[in-house]
Amino acid sequence: MKTEIKLYSIEQLNKLCKDIREKILEVVSKNGGHLSSTLGATELIVAMHKVFDSSKDPFIFDVSHQAYAHKLLTGRWDEFDTLREFNGISGYTKPSESEDDYFVAGHSSTSISLGVGAAKAIALKGEQDERIPVIMIGDGSMTAGMVYEALNELGDRKYPMVIILNDNEMSIAAPIGAVSRMLSSAMASPFYQKFKKRTEQFVDNFGEGARYIAKRLEESLKLITPGIMFEEMGIDYIGPVDGHDLKSLIDILERAKGMKKPVIIHAQTLKGKGYEIAEGKHEKWHGVGPFNIQSGDSYKKSPAKSATQIYTEALLHVADKNEKIVGVTAAMPSGTGLSELMEKYPNRFWDVAIAEQHAVTSMAAMAKEGFKPFCTIYSTFLQRGYDQVIHDVCLMDLPVVFALDRAGIVGEDGETHQGTFDISFLRAIPNMTLLAPHNEKSFHQAIGFASTYEHPCAVRYPRGSFMESQLPEPIPFELGKSQLLVSNKSDILFIGYGNGVGRAYQTMQLLENEVSLLDLRFVKPLDGEMLSDLASKHKQWFVFSDSSKAGGVGSAILEFLAENHLSDVEVTSFEYEDNFIKHGNTILVEEYLGIRPKQLADKVNALTVHRDSDTI
Repeated sequence: MKTEIKLYSIEQLNKLCKDIREKILEVVSKNGGHLSSTLGATELIVAMHKVFDSSKDPFIFDVSHQAYAHKLLTGRWDEFDTLREFNGISGYTKPSESEDDYFVAGHSSTSISLGVGAAKAIALKGEQDERIPVIMIGDGSMTAGMVYEALNELGDRKYPMVIILNDNEMSIAAPIGAVSRMLSSAMASPFYQKFKKRTEQFVDNFGEGARYIAKRLEESLKLITPGIMFEEMGIDYIGPVDGHDLKSLIDILERAKGMKKPVIIHAQTLKGKGYEIAEGKHEKWHGVGPFNIQSGDSYKKSPAKSATQIYTEALLHVADKNEKIVGVTAAMPSGTGLSELMEKYPNRFWDVAIAEQHAVTSMAAMAKEGFKPFCTIYSTFLQRGYDQVIHDVCLMDLPVVFALDRAGIVGEDGETHQGTFDISFLRAIPNMTLLAPHNEKSFHQAIGFASTYEHPCAVRYPRGSFMESQLPEPIPFELGKSQLLVSNKSDILFIGYGNGVGRAYQTMQLLENEVSLLDLRFVKPLDGEMLSDLASKHKQWFVFSDSSKAGGVGSAILEFLAENHLSDVEVTSFEYEDNFIKHGNTILVEEYLGIRPKQLADKVNALTVHRDSDTI
């Protein structure tokens, strides 16, 4: 049941904010999730619901990891205990979960474009007096170019819209801030807006001289506010305002709602507000696993070294030897393991904020200048720079390395973050080479290969640790060469790619029949010589790769077999089916997909028995 707060007093609303924060802390400390940003946005979201109506006004949250309070206010208070759990509620907005969630969100900087589209539709339907898009966007999301493409059109077309800029990192000096708040409050008032309109009409009657004087006067006022850029784009600016002062926020939102034009409200908030341990801390408390509320200590610490840690060590190793190696990440230095390299080599490794397109293209130019760039981005986020990979890297055949963290299932972050498509969308690009390690040693070898390779390449690796296996020592990576790890006279061949090698190995241990196991290593180019040889010895192939089946590893192998007229080989791929993958604990998600080793072993047994019966 939705929380109806239209008649709440300020005291009741402040009490509600306190209750919301306690609920968020209680659940996130058990389930994990996004903490500091959502605690900081609580008053903003409560004020939005006080002034607007999410059942008719499009509430659009950029990224939407800060929208927990919105979920709690829209009938999900009791359900909130299932946050990010398998078959529980999502950590992001999701229309299939609630009609109050306008749009799916998980990647940044899409909100204002969505708002412009919604505003156009509202105008065409003649509903401007009944509905208005309300956007919440963080200052971090303002680094992406898509935001300014949307603002450019919005400033030209003047659709009514309220954009709340949730600024939890910028700092504005106190004296300027005080004056700016005073001016912003005045600029938002009906008196000021009416005065401005009448002044414009007056100036129109008295020619260029009066217009010039009025413009200079207005500009002199705007110069002491940080909103001049937005005003110059044709969008009214209010702020900065205190993002935790409910009374002021409600008043300003009411005024902005009545202005009937695009307005940006610049609200300053404190990350982690209400939980002192997390207040003001940035990356550490952004996304967290389960933790002790009293101490702030994490409960879960995996003893196994993560693939990200291995990547950091491997890249440091080659960077220490070669000063031409440089690197970039897009607002995820800690998550991608690039923090240590940025600290050791601040002039060679950079965080360019949420700007994947810029990251890719800037590294293309560095490659042209003779450097060896490592573009370190989550698999799901490289989708945002796809044209740049094609147009600026591969078309020029430049030796940029794409290190794709979080390839495969990422668990609780769900549909928008699962790293399932990188093989499918990169395999189609000319000049691109695709490779993947399956354990610590092979990862060092893969990075060693990539660091000297003279063409574009992408290395994919999972979130967390590689699947455990006891297999022969990996040999050094050589372009387009696989490694046969286990050889038997069985009709069955397991082909693993990346983390799929460990999955194949664990499946093997549950079978009574002996099988051969190939570490594919390269899905582009394929090891044609090895595959042709194995096709003469093994007639039933099973493909293991943590990736989408459509256009994935199995597809590449089937294409090779067809092109080489090897039609007597039967291929079964255990890659992901053609669906977006829901959120939840990784093991539970894999069980749902049917790709846990025991489930795969049962499938292999069933398929091999079926084949044997067909040949009798």
